[in-house]
Amino acid sequence: MKPPTTHRASSRLWTHWSVCLGGWVIAACVLAGAQQASAARIKEVAAIDGVRTNQLTGFGLVTGLDGTGDQTTQMPYTTQGLRNYLEQMGIVLPADKLSSLQLKNVAAVVVTAQIPPFARPGQVVDVVVSSMGNAKSLKGGALLTTP
Repeated sequence: MKPPTTHRASSRLWTHWSVCLGGWVIAACVLAGAQQASAARIKEVAAIDGVRTNQLTGFGLVTGLDGTGDQTTQMPYTTQGLRNYLEQMGIVLPADKLSSLQLKNVAAVVVTAQIPPFARPGQVVDVVVSSMGNAKSLKGGALLTTP
């Protein structure tokens, strides 16, 4: 003769079977999800926030111009930039001598560049050099190191 089944025993049995069934359902979902995940690439379903092109801007000097540079008496920042550059090299000119120089082979320029996202060291980048003053041409000049 079987002992009578109590409500507590049947409740435990039901809980046991529901936990087992729930485990199988979860396992099936995980396996199905794993198969679907392998079909999609990360770049198709994700975006990285903040990835953008970076613009760099600087001031520089172009030297070696054949008489087509800035008229330094009209463009004081060309003379000031040249003085700062020479001082970094250890050459100090008196202010009165520097202001009287008539350099037509130097031009003050703005240097801009667009650095693409994920740029690597050594990657080639296009740079634009534009005259700030009244230089007639930058052709044949050399851009000095720009900070």
